[in-house]
Amino acid sequence: MPCFRLGVSDRIVSADDLELLKELSLKTLATATKQESVAKLGFPVVTPGGAYPALWIRDFSMAVGSGMLGADQIQKHLRLIAQSQNGAKSRTLKSGGVIPPFAIPDHVNYDGGPVFYPGTYSSGEDQGGEPWGVLPPVDDHYEFVHIAHTLWRIKKSASFLFEEIGCMTLIERLEKAIDAPTTDPKTGLVVTTEAARAVGFGFCDGIVLTGSLLFPSLLRHRALGETQALCKAAKRPFLWAGEREAIRANLIPTFQRDGWLMAATGIGRQPDVWGTAFAVHSGVVTGAARWKAVAALVEAVKKGTITYKGAVRHVPTDLDFSADTAWEKTVGIPRNRYQNGAYWHVPTGWLVSAISSSEPKLARALLKDMIDHVTSEGQLGAPWECLHPDGDYRQNPVYLASVTLPYEVLRGLR
Repeated sequence: MPCFRLGVSDRIVSADDLELLKELSLKTLATATKQESVAKLGFPVVTPGGAYPALWIRDFSMAVGSGMLGADQIQKHLRLIAQSQNGAKSRTLKSGGVIPPFAIPDHVNYDGGPVFYPGTYSSGEDQGGEPWGVLPPVDDHYEFVHIAHTLWRIKKSASFLFEEIGCMTLIERLEKAIDAPTTDPKTGLVVTTEAARAVGFGFCDGIVLTGSLLFPSLLRHRALGETQALCKAAKRPFLWAGEREAIRANLIPTFQRDGWLMAATGIGRQPDVWGTAFAVHSGVVTGAARWKAVAALVEAVKKGTITYKGAVRHVPTDLDFSADTAWEKTVGIPRNRYQNGAYWHVPTGWLVSAISSSEPKLARALLKDMIDHVTSEGQLGAPWECLHPDGDYRQNPVYLASVTLPYEVLRGLR
């Protein structure tokens, strides 16, 4: 299937669309920025919005590329994350959780306490362990790098990388974070086992996935490229030569089936809609494999199995694991709720981008559905974290990443 250049009349995103998303992002960001943290941390922390009272690393990372955060604001958050990084020794907690050397927390409380696992606000010995994972989530390590890389691009200077934070420079901390998660030395892919499980991607932290993991491997691929750029800017050797290429070479043989990229190779070997869309959008998947992935996404959008009001499901409805659950194994989330079958606007930009070169009209219609929804339900609480038509389910109003990440992606399609 050939690629083609879109003319002005064929543009997926109009100037009015972008302006609306920008305005909504700014309003949501204002709500998500919490003054309560100033007394303890000295600056207002950007939370995920809604009812989340802490800094979540991945959510903050999904806002930094929107252009709505200043360099000083980003640097303060980056410094807080670095200060919260685990030390050089592994820590075994009473809960059964194990925090590896130089692990990055899942979130940081207003008092500066690092919480390395989902499902709790405790920064003590009772955090972690199943059902939330023996090891901390993987993706935050790579989002830490992404935040630093974004700041470098904004500042156009590498000097901040040499700031000492707890007797280590920031660039050293970034390098240590890259090596904290478990990977397969042959393929470069992120791996985990059921016995010593780590959540791969925080937007699936209520889902049990094992084996080689798709989404964190995609994030690792991005982070390695960003680390290489930072090392070059800092005049340091890059220690992972060839690993990025290994990930790219092994993605399709490991994960692709019937066009879709599977979320994992063990428990949860199911089509990952978000991961497939992100892989296409980010350019990791190319050639025939890319067009197979695009075709799977296009067919699913046309069939109505992955979208609702412009929001995106994790698993296609016709490929649910069973009549009782979308994913094979969860921490007890009912079907069609939260990460087990609800619809999210966080990945909408990726999906619009992924199908735009094949079906521009379909991509525009999908974006219109999103904009119509957030406009019509804005007074009720949109942008929501997630939603579903069953019982008119809506969760967590004024959710930041539901608009900042789509805005970042979609302005690149102009």
